[in-house]
Amino acid sequence: MSKAAIIGELWRFMKARKKWWLLPMIMILVMFGLLMVFAQTSPLAPFIYTLI
Repeated sequence: MSKAAIIGELWRFMKARKKWWLLPMIMILVMFGLLMVFAQTSPLAPFIYTLI
């Protein structure tokens, strides 16, 4: 299953079941994941880790 299919299925689930409260949680998890990826590949990593 592709990533786009998973995202589409999640979107259809939230739309059909009126689970809009899941959206902020998913967005926070995605942002945290991006921060962790950025923190590992950046020369600024020691400074980012002090913020967490």
